[in-house]
Amino acid sequence: MRANSMIIDSHVHLKHGNAEKTEYTAEAIIESMDESGVDKSVVFAICTTAWTAVEMAADAQSQYPDRLIPYAYALPSTERPILDILEDAVVNGGFKGIKIHCGECTLADYVSDPVLKLAGKLGVPCLIDFIGRDADLNRMARSFPDTRIIAAHLGRYLGTDQPLMDRFIAIAEACDNVYLDISGVILLWKIREAVERVGASRVIWGSDGPYPTPDLATYIRTDIAKVKASGISETDQQAVLGGTIATLLNI
Repeated sequence: MRANSMIIDSHVHLKHGNAEKTEYTAEAIIESMDESGVDKSVVFAICTTAWTAVEMAADAQSQYPDRLIPYAYALPSTERPILDILEDAVVNGGFKGIKIHCGECTLADYVSDPVLKLAGKLGVPCLIDFIGRDADLNRMARSFPDTRIIAAHLGRYLGTDQPLMDRFIAIAEACDNVYLDISGVILLWKIREAVERVGASRVIWGSDGPYPTPDLATYIRTDIAKVKASGISETDQQAVLGGTIATLLNI
């Protein structure tokens, strides 16, 4: 199967950040993928230590090596350093990216910059949930032009602040190392605007699943449908739904 014809979910949680810290098995994720027509998924865990997150993603990928793509999780710890853990995951574990979540750690330069520098050195992207902090994205993108940054949720999960979303799109327009993740985006015309302003080659679909309502597979199918209903061309749909992340991750 050609990469540009695959559907790749670029944002899937083995462990979520909800109040229950819900976990999903690799088997459950694969079953939902099969039922919704998804070929591959990027998987990671949050709300746990960096080393536990790596273990969870590595275990999932070992069960389905042709379907699941692991990301490491960069959460600072007072117990042990994490940069060596992240580097080992990428270099020796075949991990394809690094996840950072501003809901669990500050994005201040003294915390985030070593991770961004490492990602640039290793040639893997950082998927970052900025929870609306566009100034942090602007600083990072300009400070680390060789590091590819994926801004989750077009700025903020389930966001309705259109000026904020516009600022995230504008940063991507100005910085070609910035990619826009559209998981959790509920304003469909903003997907179209992102593609029109930045290009489908830097807009990436993800479900932010698994999500149990109404069921795992229906949730994914509905999320795919929002891309198709956004008004972008079929060629751009193929890029957003899989081609762009496949190129970015070299898969």
